[in-house]
Amino acid sequence: MYMNPFKASFRIQFLLGFLACAGLLAYALYLQFYQHLEPCPLCIFQRVAFAALGLMFLLGAIHGPGKPLGRRIWGVLALIAAGAGMAVAGNHVRLQHLPPDQVPACGPGLDYMMQAMPIGGVIRKVMTGSGECANVDWSFLGLAMPAWSLICFIVLALWAAYAAFRARSPK
Repeated sequence: MYMNPFKASFRIQFLLGFLACAGLLAYALYLQFYQHLEPCPLCIFQRVAFAALGLMFLLGAIHGPGKPLGRRIWGVLALIAAGAGMAVAGNHVRLQHLPPDQVPACGPGLDYMMQAMPIGGVIRKVMTGSGECANVDWSFLGLAMPAWSLICFIVLALWAAYAAFRARSPK
């Protein structure tokens, strides 16, 4: 039996969004632990954004609000998480496309920064980027991982918006 995901209930649509985020995070962990690709600080921030987005999808699916207002609230929360991810991934793509002479120098690791700086300073430092964030260690169809992350954040944001704001027929 085939179920059209575009006509599924809000609960199913948000569950599918959660599964997509979980799959993306699982693949990132596979690349880290089995392919030995160490994530840079911006990659880690993107993982946090995927986890936050996945959490919004999961909580929205569990709640399964019957009223439009509840669906819209979950949609806005998911869009905020996706927007944060788009900002980080977009910044990462920008860094990877800088001319070599404009790439920032490599900075300290994220673990060290978390111990030595307040969280606001860590976020500012990571978002300005460092040399290791400009490296392209993985690509698929000519796009590096941050570009794919950006595409995934955009698609998941559109999915959340569709699930939360589409008109539903009365039952």
